[in-house]
Amino acid sequence: MPAMKSLEDLFINLLKDIYYAEKQILKALPKMAKKADSEDLREAFEHHLKETEGQVVRLEKVFALCDLKPTGKTCHAIKGILEEGEEDMKEIKNPDVLDAGMIADAQAVEHYEIARYGTMVAWARQLGMEEAAGLLEQTLDQEHNADRLLTKLAEGALNREAA
Repeated sequence: MPAMKSLEDLFINLLKDIYYAEKQILKALPKMAKKADSEDLREAFEHHLKETEGQVVRLEKVFALCDLKPTGKTCHAIKGILEEGEEDMKEIKNPDVLDAGMIADAQAVEHYEIARYGTMVAWARQLGMEEAAGLLEQTLDQEHNADRLLTKLAEGALNREAA
């Protein structure tokens, strides 16, 4: 990777990072949905899979606005979070405990995405890239909503069932 000398360089670097992350999340969500014991949790994962597909399309539009071909850059943070989730899915045998663990793992992903998309929206605005900022903000809103839904599921019943 060439040296990053400007805010635009940082923005492009983060765009590639989150593109890679979203592609990895697309692979993880079906596995999580399949493992979910709770019907509500399974539906939440399946719904977010569809949202994530749209998020990838929006990222590809941002790449186009930057006159770039969509390419990912390995995101070690998301790899680590997803690897921890894979371990939980292998090691936790109680279905209720697994649901609680998968919610925690999914929220770690959401919080990472919220941090990244929040930064990208701010940088896009600073760079005068209003169309890109609007696209990224749509995704940021979806990530906040996904996080709230996971919290509601956990606090509603799933954590109690795991306990």
